[in-house]
Amino acid sequence: MKRSTIFLLITFILTGTAHAQHERISHKFGVGFQLNQYQKDFGMGINLTSPYFVYNRIAVRIRGNFMFYEHVKNNETTWTPYSNVSLGLIGVGGKAGDFIRLYGEGGIIFLFPSDKFSEEDFVFGGYGLFGFEFYMAKKVNYFIEIGGIGSGAKADVIMNQPIYSNGLLISAGVRMQF
Repeated sequence: MKRSTIFLLITFILTGTAHAQHERISHKFGVGFQLNQYQKDFGMGINLTSPYFVYNRIAVRIRGNFMFYEHVKNNETTWTPYSNVSLGLIGVGGKAGDFIRLYGEGGIIFLFPSDKFSEEDFVFGGYGLFGFEFYMAKKVNYFIEIGGIGSGAKADVIMNQPIYSNGLLISAGVRMQF
């Protein structure tokens, strides 16, 4: 056989098996866990994603996070816990193959700071991100997200009133669909 014939045969077999597989990307209700970095603040939380609608391209996501604000208190570095809740709209930008979904998300965020670093009861802001979901199984995906958050939150009890939860947002985790 000629090399070109062998190449065509291998290409035909590989494309045939790729089309024979079922798409793994789920469009159902999802529950997940994530690790976060909001500016310098480390956090962890849970997320709930609605079923996708409008041709499986739009969904709503709510997140709750337990965060740690790193700051200096009495000449020692400490982490003070606080929390946040966000509500966002997801727009699917496309997919790569049958197991990677690309999306953008944007929405509002409510911060609930500790009285150890802020006099505010809550702070309102917004966020936007780009994300990638990797489906290794039909109902489970791993995700990576990067974006930005803007809240204007300041630690007004601490000297120099530094900002927190502003700037770069990074998140990674796992999500299950039901």
